Amino acid sequence: MEDLDTSSELDLSCLLLSNFQLKSLSAHFGFNPINIRKLVLRNNSLKELPSSISDLCNLQELDASSNQISWISGEIFCLKQINKLELRNNQLQTLPKEFENCSSLKILNLGGNLFTDIPPPIFNLKGLQKLFLGGNKIAVLPPQIEKLTRLEVLYLGGNLLKTVCPNLGKLKHLKQLVLCDNQLEVIPQEFGFLKSLESLSLHQNYLKTLPMGILSLVNLQELTLRDNPLVNTFIKKLEFNPPTLLEICGRCIKKAKVPYTQHDLPRVLCNYLNSAQCCVNPKCDGVYFDSRVKCIKFVDFCGKYRLPLEQYLCSPCDNGDSKFDAVDSYIMQKVLLPKNVVESD
Repeated sequence: MEDLDTSSELDLSCLLLSNFQLKSLSAHFGFNPINIRKLVLRNNSLKELPSSISDLCNLQELDASSNQISWISGEIFCLKQINKLELRNNQLQTLPKEFENCSSLKILNLGGNLFTDIPPPIFNLKGLQKLFLGGNKIAVLPPQIEKLTRLEVLYLGGNLLKTVCPNLGKLKHLKQLVLCDNQLEVIPQEFGFLKSLESLSLHQNYLKTLPMGILSLVNLQELTLRDNPLVNTFIKKLEFNPPTLLEICGRCIKKAKVPYTQHDLPRVLCNYLNSAQCCVNPKCDGVYFDSRVKCIKFVDFCGKYRLPLEQYLCSPCDNGDSKFDAVDSYIMQKVLLPKNVVESD
């Protein structure tokens, strides 16, 4: 880079050097580095971030995404005011120990690198609010994640996670958790402690069940479950036993609203008729007693499927969605789906 005229009174608080095919940074920037608050180096050919960046003592934001960076000078992380760091789509495998000195860091994006675990210095960033580590090769989420007590967004999609440590449930301020496109088979019960959680992405995993704790997430607005064995497993376990002659007669009496009293019928039969349960299918005015179809109502509004919760119908009904042709049609007859279920893919 050519030196700039330092006599100029230009206020260069934001330095944009994206798409310049830069392979390195000069030892000095040719102007007063104190002025720089934001440095953008996206889409170049940088292989390292040199110590000269530490001269930008008032730097608050650094974006060096989409380069070929595999090494970062530890001196850079002496910058006390930096609060946003984006290094996504590079070739990083580790971070220097000095990284833990970024005490003001609130947003960190390391997605699309070569990390096989979460770099330990990250766990000492007490003020971190948003952490993006998607598209790496991370296989384990360690218990130290609980140290990031102010975390609001955690993105771990597109990794190799097979389990999630229960300590994640201690992140009381977490609002968005992305664990999609991993190899998860089980979600810990401790997820129920994430009372601030508003969005949970679990699609493209190997989940067969959900913990009951999910139901206690009172602020949850978005839950994605598509491309898991979960839904098909739920559906295939459904069973339906034909009603008895007693139940058929009882249903006819209730549906036709035939009046009865204990003067007409034995008390045991009156009690039986009074125990009728209304079918939850809005298109059906029927009732049931002992014989019922255990069905799944999908209440999640995101993705291909909705959250499967058990409920009961008086009989099998054909309200399935033809788009779900991966499931046998006779099984889908036992599933109550809202009309507006659509594919989002």
